[in-house]
Amino acid sequence: STLMRSSAASDVYKRQSDNMKILITGAHGFVGNRLMQDLDDTVAAPSMRGMSEEQIRNMIEKSRADVIIHTAAISDVGTCEKDPGASYEANVRLPLFLAKAAKEQKMICFSSDQVYRGCAGEGPYKEEDASPCNVYGRHKLEMEQQVLDVKPDAVMLRAEWMYDYPTKRSNYLRMLLNEKQVLTFGKQYRGITYLREVAENMPKIFMLPGGVYNFGSETKQTMYDITCEMLHFLKSDRKSEEVPPAHNLWMDCTKAKERGILFSDAKEGLKRCLKDYHLAKDRE
Repeated sequence: STLMRSSAASDVYKRQSDNMKILITGAHGFVGNRLMQDLDDTVAAPSMRGMSEEQIRNMIEKSRADVIIHTAAISDVGTCEKDPGASYEANVRLPLFLAKAAKEQKMICFSSDQVYRGCAGEGPYKEEDASPCNVYGRHKLEMEQQVLDVKPDAVMLRAEWMYDYPTKRSNYLRMLLNEKQVLTFGKQYRGITYLREVAENMPKIFMLPGGVYNFGSETKQTMYDITCEMLHFLKSDRKSEEVPPAHNLWMDCTKAKERGILFSDAKEGLKRCLKDYHLAKDRE
């Protein structure tokens, strides 16, 4: 059965997701790999690079999946700026092919807080405030719109900067623990999300009505302030260097919370992660 191995998911949502088979794209990536570990009855999709719409339809039929979680993407902002054609192929065209082929399946797509990079106000931003100003953000927003036009019951998750410990991929936690890396952050408001909590919320996400949802931990502190507090929590002698703030990527996640999608706040999520991996022994 498709049950979370964590006790955090409630029994009612476990029962609702019972016997579902899940197809995960990007199964070897940062998010996909975590979901493959933490969800049962998962099937790893092959690389879709260069696939036609017919090939993707055949892949879905062969998987016999009830749910598709689409995590595959070119997510590096700089790479997308340098090669917008490749970004469009990966971040718009292929998910649209998935949506057209997924007639019976529930489809969940990971989008990005980068859709708020060009917003005029300081935030926190609601779903309707999206205003991207880079290639990656524009393509993610276009993906959301095109997929929902084809498949209105699809769920778009605007994810924040996510972190986890058992990964070699650069992320906020790795930066925090890397003694050789100079930590530079501005007074920028942005949520950061513990990847394990993303996985724990998945059974509830299967039940969401179609639409766009801000998705992740909320914060009332800047990245600079959070970093200073976490270094103090870790009893580290390192200092965080303050730099001019980047644009806020500060999301209001009320819409998801009202549907039972709950996260620790940014600072408490980090403390939980450190304790989960025994990186914060004897610290209060």
